[in-house]
Amino acid sequence: MDYFRINPADNVAVALSMTADIPFGHKIALSDIRTGEKIIKYGYPIGYATKDIKTGEHVHSHNLRTGLSEEVDYSYTSVGTVPVTCEPGQFMGFKRKNGKAGIRNEIWIIPTVGCVNPTGNAIAREAVDKIRGSVQGVYNFPHPYGCSQLGEDHENTKKALCGLVHHPNAGGVLVLGLGCENNSIAEMRDMLGNIDESRIKFINCQDHENEVAAALALIDDIIAEAENDVREPIPTTGLIIGLKCGGSDGLSGITANPLVGAFTDRLVGEGGSAILTEVPEMFGAETILMGRCVSEGIFDKTVGLINNFKQYFIDNNQPIYENPSPGNKEGGITTLDEKSLGCTQKAGTALVSDVLSYGEILRKPGLNLLESPGNDLVAATALAASGAHIVLFTTGRGTPFGSPVPTVKISSNTALYDKKRNWIDYDAEPLIHGIPVGDMADNFYEYIIRIASGNELTKTEQNGIRDLAIFKTGVTL
Repeated sequence: MDYFRINPADNVAVALSMTADIPFGHKIALSDIRTGEKIIKYGYPIGYATKDIKTGEHVHSHNLRTGLSEEVDYSYTSVGTVPVTCEPGQFMGFKRKNGKAGIRNEIWIIPTVGCVNPTGNAIAREAVDKIRGSVQGVYNFPHPYGCSQLGEDHENTKKALCGLVHHPNAGGVLVLGLGCENNSIAEMRDMLGNIDESRIKFINCQDHENEVAAALALIDDIIAEAENDVREPIPTTGLIIGLKCGGSDGLSGITANPLVGAFTDRLVGEGGSAILTEVPEMFGAETILMGRCVSEGIFDKTVGLINNFKQYFIDNNQPIYENPSPGNKEGGITTLDEKSLGCTQKAGTALVSDVLSYGEILRKPGLNLLESPGNDLVAATALAASGAHIVLFTTGRGTPFGSPVPTVKISSNTALYDKKRNWIDYDAEPLIHGIPVGDMADNFYEYIIRIASGNELTKTEQNGIRDLAIFKTGVTL
């Protein structure tokens, strides 16, 4: 049968055709593997054989278990500073007063609390008639939080929403409050710090007889400020890309994720930025990232990122190394070690320049690690709140979801791309059919520049899908 061996050290390969015994994308043994021996993929162990496996046999959940354990010792090795290896490219973006640049010029409605979600939706619908000039739309971002929350959950909601208020893809923002919620407009103002008062407006619905009419008047004022914004050349040093993967299959780690990794290396090499999140899907590959930290301080923050998330699982009496989802397993992914080794390839070989807590806005260019769970909607929202202009979302299974920013779906296999062209933006399978990774990475780079410049819209934008989900860990009152 046809198969793809990723690394010369591997004792398994990925099936590129289906047989009665081995589905497409699943693992096939390249040599006899005895019980207890390591199973190697990507050049790293992905677990141990639970029984003897003969050459050519199917390797999956029935004969493979994870090799991960809760106790891991980490040590720091100096690697130096992040190099800028090539001249930056450019995209056509909207320069903001604070020096940042946006790739869209939209008006966003950010509810402080879920109670006003319907009002925000009504305002967005009625505001369509007010759109003019370079303003590209008015969008509400409903969510269920902002009240009846305590401690970290309350802070996470504020941080995520404030990150979106500050996002440069918004030419202006209406912060929509109720008037009696925990996450009050006064609290939001304090956390936001310095803002452009002409472009960020606030309204409490309880203060007005007709809150929709009052909000529309404020949006008209915001649009008057934003309608004359024009695109201008922006160096790619100002471009921030979020890295995320959804349901994977056996090809994700050899097509879509490496393609995104090649893009990441180029962007970071130009002085731009990428943010990698999904901390649980770093488990098993975290030492690779730790070995690329630019300083001992960043190494320590990375260790804290990993260990704190493990403790989060322990505190909730959940297994740290839970197996991948049913969709991942059906696609050929057996263990979390295997999933993580494939996922982290989205980060290429770039050095880690910083580690961000949930809701923290990017400060340093280069590759950043961000605290967030693996959940697609929560993680993608976290990337947007930290400043990502675009989310690159690799998938072997497919999903229609979107995030607050343009979300590019990259399929690992052509069958998915052909079946769900209403969801998928780009197909990465040609990488295993002879197209050099450099050539395909160049093509993908130019495609992302077209997205950033507004010359193309993602399928999520075309379909009007913009999801918002906030990380919740505790009690709801």
